[in-house]
Amino acid sequence: MIAMPSLAPLDQLRPERFDTPAILKRLASASRQLAELKGMAATIPNQGILINTLGLQEAKDSSEIENIVTTHDDLFREESNSEAAITLAAKEVLRYRQALRVGFDLVQAQGLLTVNHIISIQRELERNQAGLRKLPGTALKDGGGRTVYTPPQEPAEIERLMGDLERFINDPGLFAADPLIKMALIHHQFESIHPFYDGNGRTGRIVNVLYLVKEGLLDIPVLYLSQHIVRTKARYYELLQRVRDQDHWEDWVLYMLEGVEATARQTMRTIAAIREVLLDYKHRIRADHRFYSQDLINNLFMHPYTKIEFLQRDLGVSRVTATKYLDTLAAAGFVRKLKIGRGNYYINEALHRILVAGPQEPGA
Repeated sequence: MIAMPSLAPLDQLRPERFDTPAILKRLASASRQLAELKGMAATIPNQGILINTLGLQEAKDSSEIENIVTTHDDLFREESNSEAAITLAAKEVLRYRQALRVGFDLVQAQGLLTVNHIISIQRELERNQAGLRKLPGTALKDGGGRTVYTPPQEPAEIERLMGDLERFINDPGLFAADPLIKMALIHHQFESIHPFYDGNGRTGRIVNVLYLVKEGLLDIPVLYLSQHIVRTKARYYELLQRVRDQDHWEDWVLYMLEGVEATARQTMRTIAAIREVLLDYKHRIRADHRFYSQDLINNLFMHPYTKIEFLQRDLGVSRVTATKYLDTLAAAGFVRKLKIGRGNYYINEALHRILVAGPQEPGA
């Protein structure tokens, strides 16, 4: 096994090394796109719609990086507590979204992102009480089976490094760099510490977006880099390793900034598409159906697969009334009625298309 040098705290890096023309140019464009995304997200009156729908997409993409693959339909049905047989992968993906919510609530409540918060996120993700690693971590190997990286092995070192990372995350005076640059450094350090027995990759990707929320760059967690990582997976792992082997932090930061910029653009297209469909449903249902209400619209866009029970709960109506509303909307083409197992589901097809196929490119 190759001996690996100990990880150093991030504040031992020189902030000025990231003041290169290439990084500053990319930082400016990424920051601009992120600010536009923050503003666009605020145009959806019920922020829970974005947290729910985009969080579900992120859960799917992030889990796919770890070879946990499921379908949107399995996720939507499992979210609706279907009695039909649902895959274990779908259940794991939905745990990811719940872990994201746990972390978001903690950051909102305390304005900090601490080691204990990160442990709570991983606990929800993996549904265990293992906490930080007490045993040696798995060595990373290349395609030929050669060890290329060994994470810290001693529990005391893991605790020390996580304490250093907590200070780096929460003390703005510790490192004079833009939060987007710091996010890139934090992500690399967390993945290199590999502090948990399992769930390190998914927990680290949740930390990314929660750090942006903590820093005020986003109001809600809507920027997820997992899809960018899925598309550039080989480059992602190559650049992670080049930092360890050759101290190529600048290339890593550029990669992460590119991801922020590209993902912000894509997310804005998704939000614009959701907003357009939401307003269309709102106007047409209000014009043609006396039972229109904002709670009804929220229900249809919070749950791509809604159920009679959901409408009963959200609108405070009887089962007979909820059934009548949904069947009427199905007849009018707003939703598609689908029987799965012993239950009926009402699929918001317009929203479903956006989440499954993505928004149409401009001019498409």
